[in-house]
Formats: sequence, C-alpha cells, structure tokens
Amino acid sequence: MRTPHVVVVMGVAGTGKTTIGPLLAARLGVPYAEGDDFHPPANIHKMTAGTPLTDDDRWPWLDSIGEWAHGRAGLGGVVSSSALKRSYRDRLRAAAPGVVFVHLTGDRALIEDRMAHRQGHFMPTALLDSQFATLQPLEADEAGVAVNVSGTPEEITARAVAALGDLGDLNGPEALRSS
Repeated sequence: MRTPHVVVVMGVAGTGKTTIGPLLAARLGVPYAEGDDFHPPANIHKMTAGTPLTDDDRWPWLDSIGEWAHGRAGLGGVVSSSALKRSYRDRLRAAAPGVVFVHLTGDRALIEDRMAHRQGHFMPTALLDSQFATLQPLEADEAGVAVNVSGTPEEITARAVAALGDLGDLNGPEALRSS
C-alpha cells in the first residue's frame, strides 16, 4: 500500500510514535523521519532535565518537521511529532497542507508503564502529566485518525493502516475517525 500523503504520527510521550512510525512507513511504502531528530540540542537538554518545552522552544522544531513534510508532498512519508496542541498541528499544516495525523491514544497507566520500561530515551516519565495537560485531541475538521495503542506494535500499525484507508476524502470535515 502506498500513499501520497505525509502522515504525522502524534501523541503524548510513550504512546509509541518511534515504534509505530517506522512500521507504518514500511506498510505504506514511504520513508520515515524521526521527529525527535528535528529537535535542537537545547530542547533535548531541557527535556532530559525534566523541564517541559515552551511554545517558543517548539516553533523551530515544528518548522523543521513541516519543512520535511512539505518536501515529501505528493511523494508520501511518515514523521513522528507529539503535535499535542491544535496550534502545533496548524503550524505543520501551514508548511505542508496535505498532512494527515495518526493520533496514538491510550490509557495513562499503560503509557506510563511503557515509558518506565524504555531505555535510552531522553523523555522522563515525570513529564507525562504535562504532556496530557497540553494534549488537545484532533478536532472534527482535522484530517486524521485516532488509534488506540493497546496491543502489539503490529496490531496498532494494522489498525492505523485500516483507519487511514477508511478516511477516503482526506480534505473533508468528516475525515476524523477512531480505531
């Protein structure tokens, strides 16, 4: 399955963006870009220290992701980005109007458990509360799908592929679906 759309895999820390993103890209036959790689070193340092990013910290990061997504317009691609606020997603859409969002959702306890057991990641579980407090789920006028993160990565990816396939007209107001 190939898609000309650029898909942004979004959600709070620990939902599996870095795991599901590459799997989804492989299933769609498009390249994957890790959103964390677009962060400037100062952002990584703040998050490693347990300090939430401000909007001013995020704008250059979102602009870099948007630039990548714009470059993939018509070709397809998958990129991860927390994209927690509507204003962040609006910024990504301003750079790459055709982006589609896959919002990874799940129970807080499951996500916290996954965060506690992952290794080598800079985001501490202490920032999970601020992530949930910041989260503004996709709205009805945003092209995208919500996909629950229970189950294996392969099951989650299959739900995401199916939900994306069900979107049909990705530009219409009815483009938001849940799986």
